[in-house]
Order: sequence, then structure tokens, then C-alpha cells
Amino acid sequence: MAFHSSRRLVICSLMSTALAATAFGDEGMWLFNNPPLQQFKEKYQFEPTPQWLDHLQKSSVRFNSGGSGSFVSADGLVITNHHVGLDTLQKISSEKNNYVRDGFYAKSRAEEPKATDLELNVLMSIEDVTERVNAGVQPGLSGEEASKARGNVIAQIEKESKDKTGLRSDVVTLYQGGVYNLYRYKRYDDVRLVFAPEEQIAFYGGDPDNFEYPRFDLDICIFRAYENGQPAKIEHFLKWNTTGPADGELTFVSGHPGRTDRQLTVSELAEARDVEVPYLLSMYNRREVLLGAFGARSFENARRVQQDRRGVENNRKRYDGYLAALLDPEVWSAIDQREQRLRDAMNSKPEFKGMIAAYDRIKQAQADTAKVLPVYHYFETNRGRAGATYRAPRAFYSNLFKYARRLLRAGEERAKPNGERFPEYRDSNRESLELDFFSTEPVHPDVEQVTLADSLTDMATAFGFEDPLVRQVLAGKSPADRAAELVTGTKLGDPAFRRQLYSGDPPAIASANDPMLELARLVDAPARAARKTFEAQDETKQQAYAEIAKARFAIEGTSSYPDATFTLRLSYGPVLGYEENGKQIAPLTTFAGLYQRAAEHNNQPPFDLPKRWIERKGKLNMSTPFNFVSTADIIGGNSGSPVTNKANEFVGIIFDGNIQSLVLDCIYAEKQARAVSVDSAAISEALRKIYDAGALADEIEGKTAQR
Repeated sequence: MAFHSSRRLVICSLMSTALAATAFGDEGMWLFNNPPLQQFKEKYQFEPTPQWLDHLQKSSVRFNSGGSGSFVSADGLVITNHHVGLDTLQKISSEKNNYVRDGFYAKSRAEEPKATDLELNVLMSIEDVTERVNAGVQPGLSGEEASKARGNVIAQIEKESKDKTGLRSDVVTLYQGGVYNLYRYKRYDDVRLVFAPEEQIAFYGGDPDNFEYPRFDLDICIFRAYENGQPAKIEHFLKWNTTGPADGELTFVSGHPGRTDRQLTVSELAEARDVEVPYLLSMYNRREVLLGAFGARSFENARRVQQDRRGVENNRKRYDGYLAALLDPEVWSAIDQREQRLRDAMNSKPEFKGMIAAYDRIKQAQADTAKVLPVYHYFETNRGRAGATYRAPRAFYSNLFKYARRLLRAGEERAKPNGERFPEYRDSNRESLELDFFSTEPVHPDVEQVTLADSLTDMATAFGFEDPLVRQVLAGKSPADRAAELVTGTKLGDPAFRRQLYSGDPPAIASANDPMLELARLVDAPARAARKTFEAQDETKQQAYAEIAKARFAIEGTSSYPDATFTLRLSYGPVLGYEENGKQIAPLTTFAGLYQRAAEHNNQPPFDLPKRWIERKGKLNMSTPFNFVSTADIIGGNSGSPVTNKANEFVGIIFDGNIQSLVLDCIYAEKQARAVSVDSAAISEALRKIYDAGALADEIEGKTAQR
């Protein structure tokens, strides 16, 4: 469901007043190695110790499926959102056991089912490697040569670190190329499901309430990390607070925001406004219609596409709001003024005046990139704006094609020196790549045929039916017939077959005679060529942004935060209500409010309550807090982030932002933008009185060593 016109007016009319608080409120997605200690002390009279920060950092978890979480017990319990866990819930469900619809609770550890391909990452250390990365790129190199040189030195750093420590090692680009940090992660790839509520209460209010507040969602999912077949022994986990936060209480959010655009140049944001975001919206609108129509045919169809459909709906709504922000004249004026202030400061200092040309280089690189973007998007990859590990090219909306491309390229890339490979095939990423590639996730041929046929139709429409590459891809057939031929003819849905080919060499893959592999080979050359151009121009932009960052650090100081990169960040802010349309919005909702909202809608979808919630109403304390809002600075990827208090206790879990928060992609606003969380008190109340999960509640509350 698209935004109502009144909702668009809410976004546009309120952003101008919200901007008044920009840079003066609780702004920032801060690095753990550069927290805003002065702001904490001056505004909140609180000084977190290094030990406090280290504990929160190592209690926080990144989900490779695109979200955040935290450890909440010494025996490896990890809590995240239901919509973050939805990918796993769907993959381990079946027509007989629908864990998405019905929920799940493992009453013993022996009943905890293993996720098919879920990886958790815990950030153990951060090291600045900026000098070494930049030293590997000699002056005078072309964009392509510089990109190769930078990739080579990054690969060396990652491999050396992985070999030395055994930890996953990622070199992270910060400040658009101004800083490079080496992040070392402990990986957990044996992750098992412990608890999930029914989707109806996890996503109560459905699409109409998405990005709205007040809310009444029990958006949680609980897993357990295992090592060597046993529950992982966790040193750093968050102590559970059973009462939740109070109105006005300072809270902290530790999570992995996916991407923000606050430090991009005006020319890059204009491209996002005029090209990138409309492109993404067209894709999500198309896929929402497709998945909705397919899911409406049967309950089983709906189950099979549930996770994809939910993600598509959420992204469509998010980018609709983001575009509304970029099209608002007052927001755009604030963005323009923000850049102009830095330009003026650079012009006033002789040592930085020459760096103004960096803005022009970025704009020229954008123009050069634009020439290959159609091929890049449709045949190489969809440029994502969040944190997921893989984004299929738009022309091939298919898991089977994903496997085909990875298999084809794995054989080719492994034959190259480590530093010359695509990043996803470097030695440092091998374990994560293979975890996903050998996934036992079920592949549904009917879903594959529908999504692939639609994306082939989309491709033919975009490039024209007579385009030579389009004609080769379709091979003289209609998109529907070609999709059916590819899906029924491939064996790549079988993990054992993928593993067999993966363990061989390129000739073995070439002789497999698999139609999906042949399709991947057919489009590989143009896709690689587009990627080559894209990365060369991206290198040009990184070098230009590095100059701008150098000037910004000198002029504004180093106490600033970089744009989000799906790496661990610290945000903060009090629990605080706001005013909307002359009405004061309370900062917390309660169980009583949930039942009142259901009654107001005659308990009809999407405001109907699960059966057990109706039957056990009398057991509940109706004044228990359910959801709450705070001024913490969040974005997509923060889903599942723990909310803690000054004592570093778990008091809630982020699951959404309100409609006014959609501007946060490009500029911070505090007046009405809010992060929305599930209260820890609500989780304890529901586990004990609705789900008969007292043993689980005891474990997370620290009342027992194990279940």
C-alpha cells in the first residue's frame, strides 16, 4: 500500500520544522573508537568508561541477512527482530510447519533447529589502516589502475589479519574514502532458532502501521549461537532489565545502520533524487505487485514469498519517504547550505582552496558511471542501500541464477592471485561465501519461474526486444517460456550438486552443461565490463572524497561521525514523545492500548489478535509498557539493535522508525523523528504469560544458568 497523500504531507510539512534541530540534538551514528564523549558529559552528565563501551561492543551482533542483535545470556542467546529472523523462519518452515504464521518455541535445547545459512558477526577490534591503504595507490594512476592497486592492498591486509587472528577481517571504507579501518569479527555459523511469536503480533497493524506510531508490535526473534556443537560460552552479554526505560531516560542504541547519504555531495544526492531512488522505487513497485498476486493464489504461495514480499513492501515505503524528503524544497535548501558552508570554508583557506576541484571530479565520475548503469543494474548487481550480503541483478530475480553466477565466478576468480579477485571471492570472505552457497534453503521452482519470467520481461522492456543481448538471453522464446526452460533444466537447486561443482576446477564447471550456468556465462562479459567501469569511477570518487574529508577534519575537527556502512555504531537519545497535528504523542504504549486498538477495528486484519492473545488477556498486566520511542539516530540495518540504559542493561530493541524519521537518510532531524522499540518489560510479560516460556524468560533475565 502506497503512502496516503496525507502521510506525504506529514513528511513534507514537518521536515522544515524538524530541520531546526539539525546538528544540535542527539545526532550521530558514532564509531565505537570515536564516541561523542564530550556530548555525553555536557548534555547528560554521563561518561561511559572504555570498559562500558567494550562490553556493549562485544555484546552486539550483526546478522548477515541484514540486521542487528545482541547476546542476552552466557549460553549464547541472541535476540533480534522477527523481521530480521524472518529469512531463517521461512527457510526452515514447510507447508506442514509454518513458523512464520504460527510462531515457534523450543522447550529444550535439543529442539532448537539449525538455521540454513545464517552467520552472526561480533566486532572484536578496530585498527586504522588508512596510511597503508593509501600508500598502495601511487599518484598518477588511472581510475582503473588505482582501483586495482587499492583492492590489492586491502586484500593483503585482510588476508594477513585473517591468517594471524583467525577472525573475519574486513577493511571498511569510512568518510567516503577519507579513512580506512580494519574490523575483525568473531563468526558464528551454527545458529539455532529458540523462539519466535506469531507474525501477526510481531507485525501487528501490518503495512498500514509500518513507519507509524503509536505501535503495538512484539517484533522479536530469539536464536542461540553454537560452537563445536554446544551452546557458545559468551563473556559479553547484556543484563536484562525487566521494567524497561522511563519517560525521559537516556538510552543507547548499538547496531549496524546500513547506509546514509549525509556526507554525499549535492550532485550525488541530486542523482539519488532524480535517478537512483526512482529506479529503486520502480523495481520495488513492480515486485510488490508480482509477489502480492502470486501470494494471493494460495496460503502456501503466500508462505513461500512472505519474506521477499515483506522486504519489498518495506523498501518501497522507505524509498517513497526518502524521495519525498529529497523533493522537499526546504530539505534541499538545508542540504545545499550544508555543502556551501564547507565550500566557503575551504575557499577561505589557501591550503584547501585547490581541493574544491574534488567536487567537479565527483560530478564527472557520476556522468561516466551513468553510461554503464543500465547494464550494471540489470546484468551485474542491484546497488543496494542497506546491508544484505547479496543483491541479484535486476534482469535475473532468481536464487538459481545467484548460485549459477557464484559458481561460475568462483572457478574463475580462485585461479587469480588473491588481491586481483572480486572482494566477495577473496580468501578473507571464503567461509561466508560458502555458508551461503551451500545453504540447504529450499528452492521452489514455481516461485523461481514467476520471478525470473517477470525480471526477464522487465529486462526486455528496458533494453528493447531487438537488443542483441536481450535476444541472446531469451534464446528465441518468450520470457515465461525461457524462465520455465531454465528453471526446469538446471540442477543448481540441489546443494550437493553445487558443492560437487564448486570443489572442481573451471573446466569441470564448463562441462556441466547446465542451462542456468550457460546463462550466467552468456552475460558475464558485459556484466564484468560494466563493473570494471563502475569501480574505476568509484575509485575516482573515493579519492575526491578523501580530499574533502581531509579539509572537513581540518576545518570542523575530527569529532564527527561517518555515513553508515553496515558496521557497528553507537547512537543515543532519551525516551521522548512528540507533537503531531497539535496532539501530544506519548512516548510509551501499553498492553491496554493493544487491546483497545484491536477493539477499535473489530479485531479484523491487520488489527486482529492471535488466538492465544485473546484467550490469555486476563493473565496480563495491562499497564505493562509495550513499545516506546526515543530520539536515537537510526536507519535501515538498525533493526534488532539493543537499546540499553546507563547501566548497560537491555531495556528494549529497535524495530522501526516513525514516518518523520524517513528524512534521516540524508539529514538529521530530532523534533519529530523517532526510533521505535519493543520494551523489555513487554518481552518478559509475553514470554511468561502468553507463551508459557518461563524457562526462556528465566534464562534471559539471569534467573537460571540454563534451560
